Amino acid sequence: MKPSEHMKNGLVSKTEQQQQERKRPRKTMYIAASLVIAAGIGIAGPNIWQQINGPAAPAQVAQVDPGTGIIIPKVELPDPNAQVQASMVPLVVYEGNVYTQSATRMETADIAALRGDKLGTTTGGIDEWTGKDGYTELSSNIGVTDIYTVKGYDSGFLIMSYTEIDGQVFADLYEHTNGITVNSGADLIGELNLEGRITSAQWESFDSWNNGQQQYAPLAGGEVLDNFVTALQAAKPLAAEPLVEQGIYESEDRKIVYLELEDKAQVQLVLFGQGLVRYGNAPVFFEVEVGAFQTLWDSMTP
Repeated sequence: MKPSEHMKNGLVSKTEQQQQERKRPRKTMYIAASLVIAAGIGIAGPNIWQQINGPAAPAQVAQVDPGTGIIIPKVELPDPNAQVQASMVPLVVYEGNVYTQSATRMETADIAALRGDKLGTTTGGIDEWTGKDGYTELSSNIGVTDIYTVKGYDSGFLIMSYTEIDGQVFADLYEHTNGITVNSGADLIGELNLEGRITSAQWESFDSWNNGQQQYAPLAGGEVLDNFVTALQAAKPLAAEPLVEQGIYESEDRKIVYLELEDKAQVQLVLFGQGLVRYGNAPVFFEVEVGAFQTLWDSMTP
């Protein structure tokens, strides 16, 4: 059945909204992110809310298990009776897990080239008032669209939505970063298969990022970057909540690294001066081996 004009209009609207968000000055994005963090205080969990205002939104906190690592619980489903004014991040339910919009970005044409096997078609229908029984297989809040594997990635981590209407492609990436146990960087960032696939790298100062200046500088590759990526695989995970409570985001001692992979995936990592790295909104930081981290950090000078 040919997708309805209503469906096309919805996808166009969603795409335009995402484009505007990506163009938005980064300072605004930082403020928005802070609201989410503040909402959970301080959490930093896989949170399916984007709070507009009102009381604290539901949030999840990573748990520390000395025997197994950092446990990131499944996303907390919203309470339809909570009366919280909020919007939700785009999500898809697949194989009983909630996949949220990926922190890794790709241009639509590049995503399309990585379209793998079809996994099914979403049913849509999830909204802020949906109860737990509404989170059934392939339900979503992104409307009706086909879901596929992503070539080169484990579908347990990354899937894509893909719809083609009148020759125009609408696609996006969704990742599963909750309901998992993280023992090292390999268990989360390792899913991106960074090693040996980085084709270009840039970095940005906190001041540029915070003020939306987008002043990117080339990041030297070679042995320094390779050693950092290898160390990141073995990095020790730390629960985010204590670090957030201690004020890690109050410091401007940060640098943002942008990596482009051979399949055009764009990975953003935030480096903190304490030797920590964070990817996306998963409630975990990674403590990278001092030598590898510091050498890369020192190479990023104005």
